[in-house]
Amino acid sequence: MIEVIFLIALGLIWIIFAVLQDLKKREIANWLNFSLIIFALGFRFFYCLFSGTDFNFFYYGLMGFAIFFILGNVFYYSKIFAGGDAKLMIALGGVLPLTGTINGNLNLFLIFILLFLIVGAIYGFLFSVILVIKNFKKFKKEFLKNFSKNKKLFYLALVICAILIFVSFFLELVIYLAVIAFIFPYLYFSAKSLDETCMIKEISTKKLTEGDWLYRGVRVKNRFIKYTWDGLTKEEIQILKKTDKKVLIRQGIPFSPVFLIAYLVWFYFFIRTFY
Repeated sequence: MIEVIFLIALGLIWIIFAVLQDLKKREIANWLNFSLIIFALGFRFFYCLFSGTDFNFFYYGLMGFAIFFILGNVFYYSKIFAGGDAKLMIALGGVLPLTGTINGNLNLFLIFILLFLIVGAIYGFLFSVILVIKNFKKFKKEFLKNFSKNKKLFYLALVICAILIFVSFFLELVIYLAVIAFIFPYLYFSAKSLDETCMIKEISTKKLTEGDWLYRGVRVKNRFIKYTWDGLTKEEIQILKKTDKKVLIRQGIPFSPVFLIAYLVWFYFFIRTFY
């Protein structure tokens, strides 16, 4: 029981630090994520070594790390996560397996992932609504501009919607696809407008940090620094700092609070299920 309490507390403390850092600097440092991996797996190993029990407790930690390593990379290369979020997800893989069976641990993984996705969807929606309210005039202008430029998409969605409504007279479930087809253009234009008006910020090159995303490429003398999903490297930042000017960067939604909320709800489910 002590080992379970230690790992739960370890994960909670590290997530809280990650949230504070993310909200303040819009990044989660590598040292924070890597240290959680080292502490979680190291604790599992030495607990097994000195407690006289078998090494399943350690092996389950390795299993969790491997599964969440794959999951974190899937989220990262799907461009759902930034690098810091992906590494925090990977690090939690060493914390979450807390039962003495493979099936029990797989259930814990599944519960956490489902909670994470649900909380993430609600959090992303509410965060977006707040941003739209704060920047409503700019958002409205950009939305109308996108709508005007992409009317064909809207008309195509209406045609598909009409066809699906007709089909729904024969297959009732198709009506849900019709609703999705109808609202898709509005969601697409809203997301694009939100990104262009609320997520772009002009900052001094002196304030750039590793991993920041350029909004557009910047030419510095004979070198062109372009936007990449991996963000700016230390070398690129040093080059930009020499120009002593401002650049536009694209800011993502700070996603670390989702980890904290999902972790706390997951902990409640864990206590109710296993104790």
